[in-house]
Amino acid sequence: MRTIKAQTIIDSVAQMCISANRELPEDVIRTFKARMAAEVNPAAKETFRQLLENSDLSKETGLPLCQDCGLAVFFVEMGEDARVEGMGIRQAINEGMIKGYQEGYLRKSSCDAFTRKNTGDNSPAIIHFDLVPGDKIKIWMMAKGGGSENMSRVMMFPPAAGWKGLREFIINRVAEAGPNPCPPILVGVGIGGNFELAAINSKKALLREVDDTHPDPEIAKLEAELLASINKLGVGPMGLGGDTTCLGVKIMVAPCHLASLPLAVNIQCHSARHKEVVL
Repeated sequence: MRTIKAQTIIDSVAQMCISANRELPEDVIRTFKARMAAEVNPAAKETFRQLLENSDLSKETGLPLCQDCGLAVFFVEMGEDARVEGMGIRQAINEGMIKGYQEGYLRKSSCDAFTRKNTGDNSPAIIHFDLVPGDKIKIWMMAKGGGSENMSRVMMFPPAAGWKGLREFIINRVAEAGPNPCPPILVGVGIGGNFELAAINSKKALLREVDDTHPDPEIAKLEAELLASINKLGVGPMGLGGDTTCLGVKIMVAPCHLASLPLAVNIQCHSARHKEVVL
């Protein structure tokens, strides 16, 4: 059994929250540059130039990439042979998130669902746990803004809908979202499982690198098909038109009940902020 001090988790999570909100992942920057070079629309090219400039300024000044620093979402793989000393891991992650949002001067967006009173510290963190073999703890942090999250949907289809029905829903969802989620977007898709698993998988899918390829050739083909169809919508960067409405589509598939076909579409804005750490 390996022991990890709670303070190590607190400090690591705090730094993840700060750096995620200040530094775009390199895969996103690479994709920005590639798509900017391919754009014909002058407005689209200029938007990409400004997004890249914003990324540079955020690194230089220590200011957030976006004023909406989002709710903090964590995916945790907890090794069966690891234990946390000092407090529970959920409490340690939450305290680390609070520390990061305070010390990083990040906007706190969490509020009471009815009174709308701000919680003051962005808590509670949203945490999803998986128990895995080993003695390490792996934590992914994602900052999820309201504009993109509001455009996300879960739908329980009948099995007869098939891929044709799922495909139509996904493309229509992006079309209806239009400029609201601050495109160019990333689209996470969860297929199968049940109501909640489809939603979780659609968000977890967004942790993949933008320019990777799904290991299953059939799923990779579906991702490429959706990406091409979405980009034909012409919404473009920031809704100003162009060939790039979406940077990437990422799909996770799980077995489901024979009477249902769950689908979740989770949209992420161009500021695809996430970090990971292994302890």
